Amino acid sequence: MTDVKALKQRLIDEVEARKDELIELCSSLIKIPSENPPGDSTEISEYISNYLRQFGLQAEWHESNEKMFNLISSIGTEQGKHLIYCGHTDVVPAGDLSKWDFHPFSGEVKDGWLLGRGASDMKAGLGGIIFAFALLKRLNIDIPGKLTLAIVPDEETGGEFGVPWLLKNGLIQGDGCLIAEPSSRLNPTIGQKGSYWFELEVFGEPGHGSLSPLAGNNAITDAIAAIEKIRTLWDLDITIPEEVQELIQVSKRYMREVEKDREKFQPVLERVTVNIGTIQGGTKSNVIPESCKVQVDCRLPFGITRDEVTAYLKQQLDELGIRYEIRPFGFRSHANYTPAADPVCKAIVDNITFVTGEEAYGVMQWASSDARHFREYHIPVLQYGPAFLPSIHGYNEKAKVEDIICCAKVYVAAVIDFLYQK
Repeated sequence: MTDVKALKQRLIDEVEARKDELIELCSSLIKIPSENPPGDSTEISEYISNYLRQFGLQAEWHESNEKMFNLISSIGTEQGKHLIYCGHTDVVPAGDLSKWDFHPFSGEVKDGWLLGRGASDMKAGLGGIIFAFALLKRLNIDIPGKLTLAIVPDEETGGEFGVPWLLKNGLIQGDGCLIAEPSSRLNPTIGQKGSYWFELEVFGEPGHGSLSPLAGNNAITDAIAAIEKIRTLWDLDITIPEEVQELIQVSKRYMREVEKDREKFQPVLERVTVNIGTIQGGTKSNVIPESCKVQVDCRLPFGITRDEVTAYLKQQLDELGIRYEIRPFGFRSHANYTPAADPVCKAIVDNITFVTGEEAYGVMQWASSDARHFREYHIPVLQYGPAFLPSIHGYNEKAKVEDIICCAKVYVAAVIDFLYQK
């Protein structure tokens, strides 16, 4: 009979002994620009495939769109449970290089930090699951089930050619999944709000600007009135379902005690957030505008659906007597979660405590990610990865080296717990 605790400790010790190699792998991933857009993952996919190959691991290549490659590699046996470790290779654009204190693709390690675009989102986490996956092979660990490494090229722009493409085409399946997306050190994310992005176009009648407001019909001023109605979504009184109230409360605790600067944002967990992202309208200052487009990002809590939001918006806008169209685009999902008691959540949370000796618990995220796609296919999933959360998508992105090592230890230990658990 396998001594599971001893096996986990052996793997944790191996990560500690090889931690310099782990950090070198993460640094190498950062040095390969993989900005999305444009989304070309050729170079980084080749690097990962070659890394795995040196340990006798083969990666299947699946091109979902031009120069976008999904990599899949598996170890273990078809007999038993199946765990997926997932990560994305794409990063958001680096932006204005003059605003960085270091080169965004340096991958430099300095004063205990790994530096560069993707350090937190999510090349440190990606490097951790690749390293953990390869380590099990290198040490010839006989696992009682199957572990699949799924690496996708398209998450930062909505993920159409990454995880959802793999699931739709039946290329991955499993009893649980861990995505190495950024999280806090002790708090993986086990749930997320829904997303509803839409474009509102308001129509007017053109005319000479010198006759406004008596002539024509100004689409911009009508759009301003419409925006005020849209913003009232925040004021909706939403009943949070009983089954997720505990998750909401523990997430509020997290915002009070861990990310303390987020305490003031606790209400977003229970309300529809509304961001008026872009406005485009009119042609010249002396022409009454006949069209105005407004793009809006709403995040939906548990207890309300996209259809209900659409119905509310139509009721409010119809009262204005304006001509308009609503066109959904981009991120679309309902609020979703995996119960804390699910085996994949317990495997990660329990091993965070096993590695660190500190209390760990899962929380909500107020944004959304690839996790929603796995849940749509009834695959329990959570997210846990090394990150300095304030730096994500910003300038001077970085991650603590000690957190990268900690997460990799959790990854290898969690595989053992999940697959050995009946």
